[in-house]
Amino acid sequence: MAVIKPTCIRDLKLRVNIADVVSRTVALKKAGARLKGLCPFHNEKTPSFNVDADKGFYKCFGCGKAGDIISFVRETEQLSFSEAIETLGQRFGIVIEYEEGSGPTKEDRSLRQEIYDLHEQTADYYHELFKGTQPAGEYIRNYWVEKRKFPLELADEFKIGVAPADESALAMRLWKRKYSEEAFRQSGLFFVRDNSVMTPGALRPRFRGRLMIPIRDHQGRVVAFTARQTDLTVKEDPSYEAKYVNSPETPIFVKGQLLFNLDRARAAVSDDKPFLMVEGQLDAMRCWQVGIKTAVAPQGTAITEGQLALLRRYNPKIDCFFDSDSAGQKAALRLLPMALRTGMEVRYLGLTGSAKIDPDLLFLEKGASAYEDLKKDSLSGMAFACHANLPEGQQVSAEEKSRVAQAVLEIIAAAESEVSRSAFVAEAAGLLKISTDALQRDFDRLLKRGERQARRPASLTTPAVTPNAAPGSDGSKTPEVELLSLCLHKEAMGKPISSALPSAWIDTTHIAGVLLNRFLAEFEQDNWPGRDHLDSLLETPEEKALIASLLFDTPLLDNPVKIAQEGLKRLRARSIEPRLRQIELALASTPDESKDDAISLLKESFELHRELRKNIVLEVAG
Repeated sequence: MAVIKPTCIRDLKLRVNIADVVSRTVALKKAGARLKGLCPFHNEKTPSFNVDADKGFYKCFGCGKAGDIISFVRETEQLSFSEAIETLGQRFGIVIEYEEGSGPTKEDRSLRQEIYDLHEQTADYYHELFKGTQPAGEYIRNYWVEKRKFPLELADEFKIGVAPADESALAMRLWKRKYSEEAFRQSGLFFVRDNSVMTPGALRPRFRGRLMIPIRDHQGRVVAFTARQTDLTVKEDPSYEAKYVNSPETPIFVKGQLLFNLDRARAAVSDDKPFLMVEGQLDAMRCWQVGIKTAVAPQGTAITEGQLALLRRYNPKIDCFFDSDSAGQKAALRLLPMALRTGMEVRYLGLTGSAKIDPDLLFLEKGASAYEDLKKDSLSGMAFACHANLPEGQQVSAEEKSRVAQAVLEIIAAAESEVSRSAFVAEAAGLLKISTDALQRDFDRLLKRGERQARRPASLTTPAVTPNAAPGSDGSKTPEVELLSLCLHKEAMGKPISSALPSAWIDTTHIAGVLLNRFLAEFEQDNWPGRDHLDSLLETPEEKALIASLLFDTPLLDNPVKIAQEGLKRLRARSIEPRLRQIELALASTPDESKDDAISLLKESFELHRELRKNIVLEVAG
């Protein structure tokens, strides 16, 4: 297996700014000397994820995650260590060097990376056919321009393509690039029988005779396709009757975890320009064509909390503009409680009038100005919830109004903030023309019922205590953590600490102790590589995360020698005091005739107390 040179890893970290890496996933804002944003590793409403571009580290003060550019790419893209380095090298134009001049073999190639490559190659092929002189290309271009009313420039921008009716053309093109059998099987681009011998003829394309829309993840990589039925669609196609066919889920594509056009829209959102969510890819592309650059679309109308949490990283506001038919209304209503749970503020557009509105046709006819007109008549989340459950002008009985109020309260219960809940209850009461106090009492009863239903026996709800849970692995201030931090930030202290600290005093059942013991051995043997070159000394992701967390925060070290002495005293006391307690118990239970044993115990106790009182002297050079 090819091994990446350590010097190459160091060079990568020096040349790539961590802010450029993180900003592809997290919307960062200046916060003093650092950058701040919403953590990509846990759901939060107040930013606690910090990036220090000068040090090259990130740290979340909410969940405790910390690391460098490599660990960030590993965790957010689910890659191995080598894959993350190769991905960064490719992304930032840095050549990755391997030991003995060797590169990764075919067997070493990442399956995920192969599937990414397969999709990029396929998108290029479909787009070439779209622009080509063959009949299929001419037909689809005419369909795109004449029937869908889109310009050819937009097709180039989104790499729109056409899947040929020919069964073998795509397979033969990709087969020549020598992708692995497993990549072909898991790509979702082909139907492959489980036990078939892998040949180009065994690869039956999933899409034939359809308009092809590449689906990109938030980093701009093609991960799937949406295929639109046309007159070219082959009747033998298993999904011939379906107007739209999406790629199946694969190792790189999970439908509920991405949104169409997010890779572009995330760069356009701002405090006064929220995301605009529309139903379909063609709606989003129409928005883009007329200058509305913040439009995104789910894969169909099945919106998920994961998609909303992804949007929340970049902007906490969203305008929802779905078709005003029954299906669009239901999808819009399903979105609201999920938005409240993820802390998103939703505004609904075009869902109150009697006339049905199609976003694609509206923007085609009226352009971006239609968006401004829609915003004038927009509804807040509560207004839409009330409108959807109780249309205006409809006479209702007290029982029906109570039912509507209950439905709205169940939506409000999804919000986590007590302040938000109170405001929503008051707003809903005004909209439904009922007493705020009465609605608040009903809401309190609803919450209590939910609490009672959620209760379980204590044995089921009490989290189990993990044996050997590692104090210090999360940065808690054990003596090992304090001394470890001192060695990192005041490297001149490493050698004297290694001389003064017996290894027996260190608790090596935890990560901080393991690392302290390992680092002090390097100091003792004059092999310390320096804090910027620790990769070779860090063996696990947990070790790397702890070191990144300690390096991220520069401690106040007015008197590092005193801090080291205090830490050493704590370790010494922790090592000696248990034995002193044993001696006290033994003396209390020693019979009078066992004087020799008592004298021996007293001598030992005297020596241990004298050891505790000793000054710890550190000889620090300079």
